[in-house]
Amino acid sequence: MHAERDIKQTVGLLGGESTIQFRITDAMDAHDALLQGLPAGALLHLVSTVSFLEQDEVLQRAMGISLRTLQRHKSRRREARQEPQRLSVEQSNRTWRFAEVFGHAIEVMGSKQAAEAWMNEPAIGLANRKPIDLMATSAGLEALDEYLTRLEFGVYT
Repeated sequence: MHAERDIKQTVGLLGGESTIQFRITDAMDAHDALLQGLPAGALLHLVSTVSFLEQDEVLQRAMGISLRTLQRHKSRRREARQEPQRLSVEQSNRTWRFAEVFGHAIEVMGSKQAAEAWMNEPAIGLANRKPIDLMATSAGLEALDEYLTRLEFGVYT
């Protein structure tokens, strides 16, 4: 049940099924969607709702996407004549994982604003690193997810 809620929240952060253009109800659906490449609109929606992602260095670190690439996706989206641009599998995966961890942070911190603030402040339980700085690797993402789970259940060590 917890996993279904997490998937719904992740899909919501990416603009919902209409933006993703894929029905995602479980991890296998997510896997299939990521292999096809998420539509660029999912990334654009996420960036529009998480304010600090519009900073080039943050976007590059967290998603492996430059601000210039993001701007290219925005301009292509405005040109309705073109086929919707898809992210690469790697970009899709990183976008999904960011939304997944950020959704968990919203749940634990209590609001989107609190989660955004938490992502940009050093955390003692993360060796005084900013959570956003750990988004670049799968090991960092795992550490973030474990830390959030510990906070969620009141286990601080």
